[in-house]
Amino acid sequence: MTDAISTPPLRNYRFARAILLVALVGVGFGFSVLFAILGPLGREVGLSELQISSIIAASSLTVFLASPRWGRLSDRWGRKPLMIFGLLGYACGNFLFASVFHAALIGALLPLSAYLLLMLTRVLHASLMSAIMPASSAYMADITDLATRTKGMGAVGAANNLGGILGPALGGLLAGITLLTPLWVASGLAITTALLVIFLLPNSPQPKLQRNQVSAKLSYFDRRILPYIIVGTMMFIGMALVQQTLAFRFQDVLQLSAVETAQTFGLAMGLSAAASLASQIGLMQRINLRPIQWLRIAMPVLAVAFACLAIANTQTMLVIAMLLQGAGMGLAGPAFMAGASMAVNAEEQGAVAGVAGSCGPLGFTIGPLLGGFFYQIQPDLPYWFTFALYLPLIVFVLRTRDRVKSDNV
Repeated sequence: MTDAISTPPLRNYRFARAILLVALVGVGFGFSVLFAILGPLGREVGLSELQISSIIAASSLTVFLASPRWGRLSDRWGRKPLMIFGLLGYACGNFLFASVFHAALIGALLPLSAYLLLMLTRVLHASLMSAIMPASSAYMADITDLATRTKGMGAVGAANNLGGILGPALGGLLAGITLLTPLWVASGLAITTALLVIFLLPNSPQPKLQRNQVSAKLSYFDRRILPYIIVGTMMFIGMALVQQTLAFRFQDVLQLSAVETAQTFGLAMGLSAAASLASQIGLMQRINLRPIQWLRIAMPVLAVAFACLAIANTQTMLVIAMLLQGAGMGLAGPAFMAGASMAVNAEEQGAVAGVAGSCGPLGFTIGPLLGGFFYQIQPDLPYWFTFALYLPLIVFVLRTRDRVKSDNV
């Protein structure tokens, strides 16, 4: 528990909040830039849709397994050191990943060898960079109280989405130079962001555990957070299933080349992230609702977006569907994280950030494999499947009541 005598008031951390959010813009850029180019880039080196999807699935499984451990380690080592470690790990891992793609593009690797090496480097990359978000979310929980927790998590999501706007949009432009240029730039930006955190971000007010103390452990089946774990896992399975196939959808529906796909889909992803940012700033930062109430609004919007993607046969329809998807996730993502954070005690914030933060990677482990499999059967099948998946999820959030711990400030 935070020592109220030795710890500065939370209002003194306004500068820290600003630096954290700026850093998360860079993180969002790095995380999102890959989705704009991976589909066409994978096809350029001779990989199938299922192979491309399996690379994301393998790295997501790694993040799923590692995130809870990084969250608990942030209680012992501190939030800031874990963020720095994750950012530098991202830069190095992403550089290796891009180097393998470069070797494949120039013909130095056969498709099978390239696939195996891409899997290996992406898993290494994921194991290191998975420290970033649990530490960042726990940091935000440390510098907010119950009254500001949902808005704080919304700000985390908004910063990520601002990076998500810049990532695909700039990634599409940079792909005009070479398809790998966005990845080289992302590694450089990660190093720059790490330097920003090192020199400008103060340490979290949450005291680190002493050597003889044991960090809190949370089960995925803890009754306090189980509803949010169910919602988060199902929500991200659907999102990942759709996200991983959308580049193929754009390329096939609009009959685009690899570079045109990266540019067109990158712009659409940027617009989707802009809609997400707008929903967070325009709604979540202005209206005080409980996390479960935001989820009750967001889930139907997402279901409609997936139905629109299933029937879309023009660029306009595809972009409208992605705008709806972005707006829905702009509300759902922060609400899910805030609900889980508010359900546990202060000394469990690192643990809950790791557990809740691993739901996205779990979804991106299962979703891409299903998406790649369904897309090869029929191009609109992934979107109808996700629409059907969200219908019982809507019913679940309508019937769920959230619990807030009174002592987790």
